[in-house]
Amino acid sequence: MTEPTETIKIENVVASTGIDQELNLEQVGDDLPEADYNPEHFPGLVYRTQEPKAAALIFRSGKIVCTGASSEPAVRESLSIVFEVLRGLGIDIPESPTIEVQNIVASIDFGSQFNLNAIAIGLGLEDVEYEPEQFPGLVYRLDDPSAVALLFGSGKAIITGAKTTDAVTHATNAVETRLTDLGLFG
Repeated sequence: MTEPTETIKIENVVASTGIDQELNLEQVGDDLPEADYNPEHFPGLVYRTQEPKAAALIFRSGKIVCTGASSEPAVRESLSIVFEVLRGLGIDIPESPTIEVQNIVASIDFGSQFNLNAIAIGLGLEDVEYEPEQFPGLVYRLDDPSAVALLFGSGKAIITGAKTTDAVTHATNAVETRLTDLGLFG
């Protein structure tokens, strides 16, 4: 049987950085025809990298959020491309701005169906939200690591709120251990 940790697939890594200066997004948008800037719909300029595939949301304040990357190295590579593009426009960018991962979203397949009603009762109401008429998954908030697991009856799950891939693995193991201890998995 495949271990749940072997099925972890990173779906999205969100990270933030900043370049310590205000930007004229209208000018940057004019200078980068491949960028999207429509302030009536979104206050930031969107610049997409193709390899690795990600989107940088660039704000007037100089803050940049990278989203859509499939790994931490892909975030760094994508932002490195964005920094070079901005430098090419004559914008002074620090040599290596601090990049901080804010959220990692991963999917997992636990390999057997879950009885969400039994899990909701077993885990206790303080850490769980389960309203099947509102949402088909059970929301399980973990303390260690600080993350949220969305469990579905199919045995599939989404881990979100983790800041490292190790935390995703730790959260997956924590869910498996807790459900096994309660006799609800395995």
